[in-house]
Amino acid sequence: MRATRRQLLAVTGTALSGAIAGCSRGESDERTATERSPQGPELASTPVTTGLQAPVDVVVPGAEEYFVADQFGELSYFDAPNAEPSAVTDLTDLMTEPGGEKGLLGIALHPEYDGSGRMYVRYSAPLRERMPSDYSHTFVLSEFQVADGRLDTDSERVLLEIPEPQANHNAGAVGFGPDGYLYVGVGDGGAANDQANGHVDDWYDGVDGGNGQDVTENLLGSLLRIDIDSEETERPYAVPDTNPLVDEPGLDELYAWGFRNPWRFSFGPAGRLFVADVGQNAYEEINIVEKGGNYGWNVREGRSCFQAEECPTTGPDGEALLNPAIQYPHNGDGITGISVIGGYIYDGDDIPALQGRYVFADYVADGRLFVATEDDDGWSLEAAPISGIGSKVLSFGRTPTGELLVCSTGESGGAVHRVQAA
Repeated sequence: MRATRRQLLAVTGTALSGAIAGCSRGESDERTATERSPQGPELASTPVTTGLQAPVDVVVPGAEEYFVADQFGELSYFDAPNAEPSAVTDLTDLMTEPGGEKGLLGIALHPEYDGSGRMYVRYSAPLRERMPSDYSHTFVLSEFQVADGRLDTDSERVLLEIPEPQANHNAGAVGFGPDGYLYVGVGDGGAANDQANGHVDDWYDGVDGGNGQDVTENLLGSLLRIDIDSEETERPYAVPDTNPLVDEPGLDELYAWGFRNPWRFSFGPAGRLFVADVGQNAYEEINIVEKGGNYGWNVREGRSCFQAEECPTTGPDGEALLNPAIQYPHNGDGITGISVIGGYIYDGDDIPALQGRYVFADYVADGRLFVATEDDDGWSLEAAPISGIGSKVLSFGRTPTGELLVCSTGESGGAVHRVQAA
């Protein structure tokens, strides 16, 4: 499919797909990961479950049990690899019509889950009456009780509802940090360029928009951090006192901002937070996120100015616009792609060649995963061929022992695979 605007993960048939349009940018003087792209270790995979439509998230609470979220509204629970699901929860009655970038988008179990407990679910719902009538739909984050692999849909406690002006850039990742707080990725509101209906003006005059640089009007284009084990008078959760904008101008829930579409994130050693942000027309990026960090969108795309020959390197209060740790282009030699799919630092035992390295993918990197290695000079990037995972990677998961899972689609449908050494 060829399109005139850059989008993350638009559905064609039964699977998510990316769309792209070319638009050149100036190259950064800094070394990027594309300068070295040798072949990484050869990998293989074994299926955990198959026959899905578009598996976009997998959570593994125990050694051989899996919750798999399908974009089209089913949450399946498997108590053994390659078994039929022992429980399926249909969430479609809560959702707007899935497709494009809307649907059931992310799940996270409470850290105290022990076979029953709480699950946090991100999905796209119909537009609420109190929201602007010309908006697309509602971003919903809810808490559910879960037991025996099945959600109790009557137990839903809605935590967040955010008006979404456009149908795309919905992000969807949710996950608990080592601090016990829930982190939530929120896209910039959709369309393209962080512009059009529902995109506010900001301090930067060089480019119109946008929500990524705004911290006062809405929660779009940001990474949020909330305390779901407490409540406040005005909201069904609490805000950690250490969030960067508490008692400062801006919305308290914000942890970091300047994102376009943070599709997936994960925590690595020492609590480092890796956030994959899908680019517009030129670059894909992985950011190592700091509290209060501004990651540049839509002033910058990757390390380069967006829609301008020159652009600022600092925000309105003098804070630095932070560069990604890893970036790669849409066009060029070496590693390329159009929709970054965030992964994990590998700390399992089965694949020594990946130990301590960040493993991720691009949606169109057929038959390859990307492996990033950090040294004193920064990050280098390799492409690791992998057999058996299908043609399109949608997301990653991680077992309690640190092994990697890949959610993907192919000619035979969606599946979850475990990554192995070849």
